[in-house]
Amino acid sequence: MTVLIAGAGIGGLTLALSLHQAGIPVLVFEAVSELKPLGVGINLQPHAVRELTELDLLDRLEKIGLRTGKVAYFSSGGQLIWDEPRGTAAGYDWPQFSIHRGHLQMMLLEAARERLGDDAIRTGIAVDDWRETGKGIEISLTDRQTGAGQGQENGAVFVAADGIHSKARAALYPDEGPPVWGGIMMWRGVTRGPKFLGGRTMAMAGCKARKFVCYPLAEEDDGAVINWIADLSLPPEALWSREDWNRPGRLDDFLPRFADWHFDWLDVPRIIETAEHVFEYPMVDRDPLPRWTFGPMTLLGDAAHAMYPIGSNGASQAILDARVLTREFLAQGVGKKALQAYEDERRPATEKIVLANRGDGPDKVLDIVEQRAPRGFSRIDEVLSREELEETAAAYKHIAGFDVETLNKRPSIVAV
Repeated sequence: MTVLIAGAGIGGLTLALSLHQAGIPVLVFEAVSELKPLGVGINLQPHAVRELTELDLLDRLEKIGLRTGKVAYFSSGGQLIWDEPRGTAAGYDWPQFSIHRGHLQMMLLEAARERLGDDAIRTGIAVDDWRETGKGIEISLTDRQTGAGQGQENGAVFVAADGIHSKARAALYPDEGPPVWGGIMMWRGVTRGPKFLGGRTMAMAGCKARKFVCYPLAEEDDGAVINWIADLSLPPEALWSREDWNRPGRLDDFLPRFADWHFDWLDVPRIIETAEHVFEYPMVDRDPLPRWTFGPMTLLGDAAHAMYPIGSNGASQAILDARVLTREFLAQGVGKKALQAYEDERRPATEKIVLANRGDGPDKVLDIVEQRAPRGFSRIDEVLSREELEETAAAYKHIAGFDVETLNKRPSIVAV
């Protein structure tokens, strides 16, 4: 009844750890031969941190992440629109973490190797194809570098957690094409700079067309390691950047648009100019699918529901996928029924988030203020009422599944 997984990213590794916790055999196949701590900063919301805590990983999270204490929204002129506590400061039983994506992946990988053994995670091996058998499923394996066949592996089910460029998804939906670009380019960097807004705040300024997001990933004696993202809306004809995924960014392409953002809480141009490295990415997602599960195989994480990095939910939702799927294996047995029950819950839930993020998610308060008061304001309640602000924040938490009361009161997803 072995579960076969393609992809040793956050979703795949969380699933492997969850299955081990549940006593279910698992094998993970990762196409990359050597996993490295790549990527940029992300936020883990309390609902995902709860799941990692129940996997006995909280102490490890504390060592590599920083507890987020507050989120704050600012106008293009740097004026405060709205702020609210986050994590335990907001009444959750679990914290929210600002964390480097690569460090999180390496932590999960280390834990998985410790608990499952090195043989359970095979790197440099890609899942090339699969076929249903009388007893479950058989996958065909290849060496990613040479293309040489590496034989077959049999299991009860196959879970494709192989990312936004999922090979399995492409096989299921060959006419889908590349991820969908919505016209926003992102430049991302890490800067050693001053502590700001109390030292534990995630700040967002501007609007959809021109936005700056920043938060600390670590504290230092005289400052902080700041992760930042600068977004700019580009015209539809700017196709030159749509297929570039991780190339060095040029300051001249975006810094002039932020040149006068010298706020009293942060000097944005200075933070950009002094970054250790700058990379650019297109902001992309994928259209929701009508189906994830095909017999004894299914999709998970970005392979199933890649979403815009708005609202800090991509990694968190992959973690929830893994936990719900594990619960269904325990309840239904490791087979098709469990896969379908998992999809029936998670596909509509994540579809709502994908679509909400396309509408700018909780960040839409920035767009409203920019539209109503492009030259600034003397009092925010003359532009946007407290009720509107609270309603926007609460609505997104409800859609994404982490409103305080519901999360704190609900039973564990995986009860072992």
